[in-house]
Amino acid sequence: MTTLVTGAAGFIGFHVSRALCRRGEAVVGLDNLNDYYDPSLKEARLAVLADYPGFRFERQDLADRKGMEALFAAWRPERVIHLGAQAGVRYSLENPHAYIDSNLVGFLNVLEGCRAHRVAHLTYASSSSVYGGNVRTPFALEDRVDHPLSLYAATKKANELMAHSYSHLYDLPTTGLRFFTVYGPWGRPDMALFTFTRKILAGEPIEVFNHGHHRRDFTYIDDIVEGVLRVHDQAPVGDPAWQARAAEGDTPAASSSAPWRLYNIGNQTPVALIRYIEVLEECLGRKAEKRLLPRQPGDALDTHADVLALQQAVGYRPSTTIEVGVSRFVEWYRAFYEVPAEAPLGREPLVPANGMLFQALGK
Repeated sequence: MTTLVTGAAGFIGFHVSRALCRRGEAVVGLDNLNDYYDPSLKEARLAVLADYPGFRFERQDLADRKGMEALFAAWRPERVIHLGAQAGVRYSLENPHAYIDSNLVGFLNVLEGCRAHRVAHLTYASSSSVYGGNVRTPFALEDRVDHPLSLYAATKKANELMAHSYSHLYDLPTTGLRFFTVYGPWGRPDMALFTFTRKILAGEPIEVFNHGHHRRDFTYIDDIVEGVLRVHDQAPVGDPAWQARAAEGDTPAASSSAPWRLYNIGNQTPVALIRYIEVLEECLGRKAEKRLLPRQPGDALDTHADVLALQQAVGYRPSTTIEVGVSRFVEWYRAFYEVPAEAPLGREPLVPANGMLFQALGK
């Protein structure tokens, strides 16, 4: 079976592609290798994937309609895992057009490719950001998601609606996963753990918004990958009871009479940001200089995933604590950037390690 993974050079896309290759699937990885963050990290991930005989890479922009049509026609994937998108809540305040191009136009091109080539299942990335201004926790699939706090969140909500229309009109099985703060080795440099690690090792102060009081459902990458693959393997079918329940005023928000499903995928154990930083300090063996700042526009106060539906559907059970997950990230970071355990203050690692180390870390 051939699976198309979009965003294959990205954080989650890399890990998912590698997991699929390890179990013997043919994977076509798509990415445009843009410079939203350091492209050399993306290239390093691809260098690991290139060692798998079942992996092929296509450099392609999701928003390029003709290019996407040609890619689907050439590879004819049986299934698609769509993880490519313009990420980042705060960046959406600065560059909104990037989110329309990638997250809306790009997603439409993916849907059209799946429709035209009768893909058996489209699994795609949504986000916990869709819960927006919700204050009730844990975030449940039944909660309304009509008040996004950023354009990024709005595009992810739009993706869920677009997917439903294609599931309804064309009987295309689609499953959306609302990711909750994913972290781990090979992570994104724009995310807190990566930024904090770099600055602490460089002896620079870190910016801690909302004074570190907000809580996040930090979810380790291995737990995420397990959940994605379990969903990937189980295409949804329409709920025959959905219409009757809707007629009685009980409309399940995350299922449909069409083959469409939504799930939260998180650790279901929120942690205060300040505690997350404490664990990182323990793993690095040094204290951070903290600049305590107000909450930023677009940021949710707390996130907490209710993952019961995913547990019941595919047996998803996250198991990695932040103490274990952060320690593994720090171990990877020191190896990748060749930072010795007793790195002197003021050294800012910038140069990735060599290809031999990529192989050791990747395999």
